[in-house]
Amino acid sequence: MFSIEAKSKPSVFEALFIVIIVISVISSAIGKLGSVPHIPILFSIILLIFYGLLKRVPFKVLEESMRSGAITGIGAIYIFFLIGILISSWIVSGTIPTLLYMGFSLVSASFFYAIVFIITAIIGTAIGSSLTTVATIGVAFVSIAGAIDASLVLTAGAIVSGAFFGDKMSPLSDTTNLAASIVNIDLFEHIKNMSWTTIPAFLISGVLYAVLSPSVEGVNNTNIAFYQTSLQATNLVHWYAIVPLLVLIVCTFKKVPAFLTLTVSSLVALFLSIFHTSLSISDYSAILYSGYVSETGVEVIDSLLTRGGISSMFFTIMLVVLSLSMGGLLFGLGIIQTLLSKIESLLKSIGALITGTAFTAIGINIVVGEQYLSILLTGDAFKQQYKELGLHPKNLSRVMEDAGTVVNPLVPWSVCGLFIASMLNVSVIDYLPFAFFCLLSPILTIIFGWLNLTISRN
Repeated sequence: MFSIEAKSKPSVFEALFIVIIVISVISSAIGKLGSVPHIPILFSIILLIFYGLLKRVPFKVLEESMRSGAITGIGAIYIFFLIGILISSWIVSGTIPTLLYMGFSLVSASFFYAIVFIITAIIGTAIGSSLTTVATIGVAFVSIAGAIDASLVLTAGAIVSGAFFGDKMSPLSDTTNLAASIVNIDLFEHIKNMSWTTIPAFLISGVLYAVLSPSVEGVNNTNIAFYQTSLQATNLVHWYAIVPLLVLIVCTFKKVPAFLTLTVSSLVALFLSIFHTSLSISDYSAILYSGYVSETGVEVIDSLLTRGGISSMFFTIMLVVLSLSMGGLLFGLGIIQTLLSKIESLLKSIGALITGTAFTAIGINIVVGEQYLSILLTGDAFKQQYKELGLHPKNLSRVMEDAGTVVNPLVPWSVCGLFIASMLNVSVIDYLPFAFFCLLSPILTIIFGWLNLTISRN
C-alpha cells in the first residue's frame, strides 16, 4: 500500500483524531454490540470517504485508493480458495480424520495438561482453525478435566495455547496465509521462519504444562475411545491418508510456491479418496465448494469434520477486501504516513522496530478486539520501515503472528476471547495466566529482535 500516493496532508492531531474515531467505531461494534467486523469496517470506509470529500479529494481518487488497497489481497484470496478446497479434500481423503485419530491416541499418557496442549496443537494444525479446535476437542477436554478433578483454568490455558499454536503454524489457517500475503512472501517460507520463535515457545510451554500436571496415571479414556471408534466408523481413517500431508511437507522443503503446493496436495487427496469412497463427480464438486458434511451423530466428531470448501472462505475473503480497502483510504488520505512520520525517529534500530511492531499488533487487539485487523493494519503500517532497515519482509510477518494472532484470545472483549470463554465456561482473565504459549510468543519475538537473533536481511 505504500505505492498509494497521499492526496492530502492532515495534521498529526487530525490524523490521530480520525484513527481514534475509526478504532472506536470498530471496537464498539465488535466488543459492545457483538457485530461481525465487516459492518463497522464498511461504516468506517464511508466515514473516511466523507472525510476525504471534505478535504476536497475527488471521489475518483478515493475510489482508486480503495481499489489499490484491495488489489494487494488478490494473491491471498486465491490462496484462501485453495485452502477451502484443501480442507474438504483432506477430510474426504481421510487425512484430517486420521490425524485426529492419532491425536486422540496420545490422551492415555500421563502429564495431562501437557498432553492436552500437544493434542490441541496437533488438531489445530491439522484443521487450521483455533476456534473450531476449542469448540470441539477443547470442550471435551474440559469435561475430562472435571471428571479427574484437574484444574479447569489450567486445562483451558493448555487448550487455548495448543489451538493457537495450530492457528499460527498451520498452512490451512487463514491468519497464517493472511500474514504471508500482506507482506508478499511465500506461505511456507513464512511458516518456516516462524518456527524460530514458535518452537522455543512450544517447548517451554510443554515443559511448564508437564511440571504443573497432576499425578494422574489413569485418565478416564471412555470418551476418547468413543471418539476414536466414531472416527473409524466414518471409514476415513487409513494409513495412506497421511500421503497428502507428506506431499505438502516435501513441496514445502522443495520451496514449491504455496499455490502449486496446495493444488498438488489437494489433487493427491482427491485421488486417494476413491479407494474408500464411491462419490460421483457432482458429489466431489459439492464437497469442494460447500465443504464436507459429517453425519456420524457424534457432535464433537461432526463439528470437527463438517467444514472446508470454497464457500467457507467467503467470510475471511470479504473481511480482507474491506480491511484492505479501508487501509488504502487511510494511506490515500495521508493519515498513516502522518502518524508514522512522528515515530520513525524511534524506530531506527531492529529491536526498536520489532518492539514497535509487536506493541502495535497487541494494541490493535486490545482496542479493536479483532485478530485479522491486528495483522492487516500492522502489516500495512510497517512494511516500509522494514524495507528501509534492509530487513526481509518475513521478519514483519513473523512479528505480526507472534504478537497479533496469538494475543487475541487473551483479550476478554475480543472476538476469540468472548467465543472461548463461552465455549469452555472459563473466563479469559482466569485462563490468561496459564495460556503460556500465547504469552511467550510476543515476549520471545521482542527478545529475538533486540538480540538480533534469526533476523533475516534482504
